[in-house]
Amino acid sequence: MNTKDIVYISLFAALVAVLGLIPAIMLPTGIPITAQSLGVMLAGTILGAKRGGLAVLLFIVLVALGLPLLSGGRGGLGVFVSPTAGFVVGFPIAAFATGYLMERLPIEKIGIAAGIAAVIGGIFVLYICGIVGFSIVMGKSIWVSTLAMSPYIPGDFLKALVAGSLTQAIFAARPQSVLSKQ
Repeated sequence: MNTKDIVYISLFAALVAVLGLIPAIMLPTGIPITAQSLGVMLAGTILGAKRGGLAVLLFIVLVALGLPLLSGGRGGLGVFVSPTAGFVVGFPIAAFATGYLMERLPIEKIGIAAGIAAVIGGIFVLYICGIVGFSIVMGKSIWVSTLAMSPYIPGDFLKALVAGSLTQAIFAARPQSVLSKQ
């Protein structure tokens, strides 16, 4: 891994943290609506699987060490036993999956490829982790946990659209900056 990769990984870990500063909307499930999943999607669509996954893994390590980087200023080991635990653990998996798909989609239009990768990796994969984690922590069935997550899905589709549009705009301005397509 070269210095440039380390800088990109660090910058995207910081981006996910900054997106946590946008005020979150707390729903009765105990899981906030936050912009941080947009950062997870962008890490994958722009950096690719390996660098994107590592960027979000770095973010999670910093959270585990106690830095209050999650929305609402949350951090520390307690987040790994909260209703959001599955989503937190799923962040690097989702970034990796998004990047993996982005690297392999043969679609020439970068924005469309990024949108598809963000939906599959940044929503579908992330929700599998989030629903399973919620089910375990809250002692609910997978079906009840899935229903509890349904209010979040429309906003996440909007985030996937934004991720596709931003990735397309970055590619149009500086194609060499979209590392997932190199």
